[in-house]
Amino acid sequence: MSLAPSPDSADKGFAIEDISTGLHASGFGQLDGGRSFSFHVEHQQLIVEIYRPRLAGPVPQAEDVMATATRKATDIDLYDERSLVAAVRDAVANAHPVPRTAR
Repeated sequence: MSLAPSPDSADKGFAIEDISTGLHASGFGQLDGGRSFSFHVEHQQLIVEIYRPRLAGPVPQAEDVMATATRKATDIDLYDERSLVAAVRDAVANAHPVPRTAR
């Protein structure tokens, strides 16, 4: 399923491109500035990864992750698309930068 924000949406810059609900919910989308994100449920946690802009390939690598967020999946109705989208939106807004090690 594809979702796009409406022109009068308060979520300008946040769009879910694909979403799958249920115990193994997952999906991905786009943010302002060309950044993309993905989310999935693993071990009763909603995990969101935000990637750097303009990825080199179709599949992000570990070094492409700019920020992450986790949230207890037990607090989310994983079978309700609206609830899942709201949880992902909140997680994206509260994501923490991934520390980079010195080379």
